Amino acid sequence: MTDAPLVHVPDIPPPLERSRLASFVIHATLFLFSIVMLYPLLWMLSGSLKDQSEIFGQATLLPSNVDFSAYVRGWFGGQVSFGSYFWNSLVIAVLSVIGNVLSCSLAAYAFARLHFWGRNVWFALMLGTLMLPYHVTLIPQYILFLKLGWINTILPLVVPKFMAVDAFFIFLMVQFFRGIPRELDEAAMMDGCSPWRIYWRIMLPLSLPVLATAAIFSFIWTWDDFFGPLIYLSDINSYTVQLGLRSFVDSTGSSDWSGLFAMSSLSLVPVFLIFLFFQRLLIDGIATAGLKR
Repeated sequence: MTDAPLVHVPDIPPPLERSRLASFVIHATLFLFSIVMLYPLLWMLSGSLKDQSEIFGQATLLPSNVDFSAYVRGWFGGQVSFGSYFWNSLVIAVLSVIGNVLSCSLAAYAFARLHFWGRNVWFALMLGTLMLPYHVTLIPQYILFLKLGWINTILPLVVPKFMAVDAFFIFLMVQFFRGIPRELDEAAMMDGCSPWRIYWRIMLPLSLPVLATAAIFSFIWTWDDFFGPLIYLSDINSYTVQLGLRSFVDSTGSSDWSGLFAMSSLSLVPVFLIFLFFQRLLIDGIATAGLKR
């Protein structure tokens, strides 16, 4: 018998080396994508430290001469101090957070725990409002607020939040509430608790992640809202941050681009801090609302 020919088997790297190589490739790819995503933000930060004539004249991110005068000019140089815009936005955002958390949690508790006539129909109608663009209801709402005398006040931006108008948060909380065992409700009812006390003493303490998620999204969306304040606010003293940023750009005259970039950078600080300190609750709230059954 003749010996079988030897077959050369290529060297296969061990699993540990393959995993390290794959991990390096993944991290390198993510790093490159992060640079691409962060480039506009880095360019804005760089522009806030450059001279007005240097912003669009050079492509480099590093300023030839670091100048912080744009921050001082942007904060104090307008008709109204930019701190006033920050305060107005903060008041509207905080009130919107309180209104959304309270009203949407109450509506979600009713849909998830209470039994009443037409519950499924009303829940379907509520979900249907998610498909309505904001512009569809804008004119009827504006006419209503005009007749109430609320134009040029923060009431049109705040009061609807206390009436559970954000169906997305209601749906998110309903999914979370349905995952809480009903045995807790039954035990509380046997102890004499009313539905209100069950909601306040049991459901809310157990629903901290989803409540934090609704609060974070409410703050970010309200803080970044431009269209709502543009429609309802006309007095410069009641302008929000987004309307204040618009005042740096003048289509008929000169625009203060460095001041705009400086104040835009400062306007990102509250949103960044909110996300930085509460990101764990945000992730937990979204994950548990989608996975609990």
